[in-house]
Amino acid sequence: MRKTVQYTLLLLFVLTLAACSTASKDNGSEAKVNGNETEPATRVVKDVFGEVTIPTQPKNLLVLSSSYAENLIQIGVTPNMVTIVKEIEPEYRPKLFNEHNVKMIPTQQYAENLEVILEAAPDLIVAESGAIDAVKYEALSKIAPTVAVEAGLSTDEIVLTLGELFNKEKEAELALAKYREKIEDTKEKLHNAIGDEKILVLRVEQKQYRVLGTEKGSPGSDMLYTQLGLNIPTMLKDSDTWFTPISLEVLPGIDADHIFVEQRQMQNYSSEQSMKDLENSPMWKTMAAVKAGHVYPLKTADYVVGEGLVGSPLFLDYLVEKLVR
Repeated sequence: MRKTVQYTLLLLFVLTLAACSTASKDNGSEAKVNGNETEPATRVVKDVFGEVTIPTQPKNLLVLSSSYAENLIQIGVTPNMVTIVKEIEPEYRPKLFNEHNVKMIPTQQYAENLEVILEAAPDLIVAESGAIDAVKYEALSKIAPTVAVEAGLSTDEIVLTLGELFNKEKEAELALAKYREKIEDTKEKLHNAIGDEKILVLRVEQKQYRVLGTEKGSPGSDMLYTQLGLNIPTMLKDSDTWFTPISLEVLPGIDADHIFVEQRQMQNYSSEQSMKDLENSPMWKTMAAVKAGHVYPLKTADYVVGEGLVGSPLFLDYLVEKLVR
């Protein structure tokens, strides 16, 4: 009830400011989408919430996902603005945005950020549906036409969806062809190097530990266990969720040959103590992969937040660096 009231008040605030700002809204620089002068000014597209009328040639495109913005750039659509959470962005991404003159708007992780979005004065907003609900979608739509892309898609599906949204189907296919070639090349190298050896991803959080499962479409999981076809430890073969909580006591029963340890990154968050507890745990020290020195650090920013046409190939290079000896 309290959250509903907060949303209602926030929506009223957005409506008021949006009305005041309409007359003075600056058109900004035109989003780089190919087109011609004879095409209609708007068109209707479908997203997870229904049909939405969007400008054919957006002049101030705002993307509420840095990975979506990365993918758009790679298929020839340069957003004017993108929201970022500085603490969790992969190192390469701000450089990429600077190179393409994309304005980065710092935001708070898991916050509404509607005032910041309103101030940006977009004429089109692209968001991931998993990051917004129907109420926030309505609030965003009062600021500018908003397209919510389905959550839980693989990189291939996301790129194709974005390509269709901006009439860049051919460019999307070309970018994906190069991307798939990189995956196949990496897959061959890894299978030649480690064969059927099992890969575990252990996430170290502030108050718990979790292990990566085989859920398709999920960052990291889809790449490792579906696209690259790497083997998951026997205990986790039937785990089709993204992450499963575990206790340190079960670690000796996990037959991993290689372990990637993710010390989770979030805004205003620390997992330092959990990491120390893991490293000092007798259960951890008895694992075969630990004894063999087959333990590798992994950044949340690189394999979760960094999933995309630029970031994923960098993650593939990291896998080869660590596993091909």
